[in-house]
Amino acid sequence: MTRDLRTARTGAVLTFMLAGLLCGSMTVRIPALSDKLGLSEASIGVTLLVWGLGALVTMQSMRGVMTRFGSRSILRVGAPLCAITLALLAFAPSFPSLLVAAGLFGMAFGAVDVAMNAQGSTVERAYGRPLMNGMHAGWCVGAISAGLVGAAAISAGLSFTAHLSLVSLVTLPLLIFISRTYLPDPVVARGAATARRRMPPVVYLLGVIAFCAFMVEGTVADWNGLYLRDVLGAPEALAALGYPIFEAGMLFGRLTGDRARARFGARSMIIIAGLATAATFAVVLMAPTALIAVSAMLFVGVAVATVSPMAMSLAGEAVGNPGPAIAQTSAMGYAGLLLGPVIIGFLSDVTDLRTALGIAIALGVLITLFARFLPRPGATATHRQQAREQELSMAA
Repeated sequence: MTRDLRTARTGAVLTFMLAGLLCGSMTVRIPALSDKLGLSEASIGVTLLVWGLGALVTMQSMRGVMTRFGSRSILRVGAPLCAITLALLAFAPSFPSLLVAAGLFGMAFGAVDVAMNAQGSTVERAYGRPLMNGMHAGWCVGAISAGLVGAAAISAGLSFTAHLSLVSLVTLPLLIFISRTYLPDPVVARGAATARRRMPPVVYLLGVIAFCAFMVEGTVADWNGLYLRDVLGAPEALAALGYPIFEAGMLFGRLTGDRARARFGARSMIIIAGLATAATFAVVLMAPTALIAVSAMLFVGVAVATVSPMAMSLAGEAVGNPGPAIAQTSAMGYAGLLLGPVIIGFLSDVTDLRTALGIAIALGVLITLFARFLPRPGATATHRQQAREQELSMAA
């Protein structure tokens, strides 16, 4: 194992971690942002929607960009832009300027998310063993750190602008320094650019699986606190613990996920993860007390944690150049993160919140059903070789 390869792995994990810190820092100070600009809940919702749409638009456009430039070049530009656009968001003086900054931040993040997953896939291939879950664990560490730093900033009396500016100033040089560790993407003939428009069907299947997993994550992030407080009658302090406990479960699942994948295989793990997600979320919804529901959130996090990282990893393995395939899977996955909370809100208006949240159980079952159509162990390498042969033949 060369020193450069170990350095590349560390750089990829740190990129995930800093990306989680940047996004989490914005989320944790939303109440302060609301106070600063006098925003209503609807305006905050619009701001988050603009951020999500910016990310989604960039992700969808990254297939061609990734083929042309590769993950290393995109990360060297996009990661520093993430820090810079967070600072723009911090200094936004009005709601219209906030929407512009949120859109730019979302677009920068969308590029970084696709590129860091593609870089993770490149490092994973170079190592020859599963690593993607551990890299996504870096995101969890970053998100949890954002919460801890945010709590410290609030206790110290830092304003929204000062807090996000400091995060931007600290992360910007780190991201520039880390950019020297990235590996080049696998070499694919230039004439194969046409091939990126013909993704193997398995890439879209993995996109659907990622959609379901991200939708579960978005549902927990945006609605579990309200469910615990309004439906189960939890005090606000207890209700606020639901999401951090869920993230802690995600962190544990991802730290152990690569070893489990090496032993049981990605297909089997996704099948089991879908069933476990449905079962554990059912416990949350059937819990007689808030304390039991909050405790169950830990196991929901463990259950769903490995699904999206393995979907990204398998998408990267399905073709010669991982970037375009991961871009497609990411775009489909984040559509679930964006649409999930909206769908839950609509269903809760029609029925009630407990019934609406039952969609997470259905999503877990769908993950299992779709995973049964994934190639069995040993078939992925064959698919990748076929994809490379197709790319070379098209280049000729």
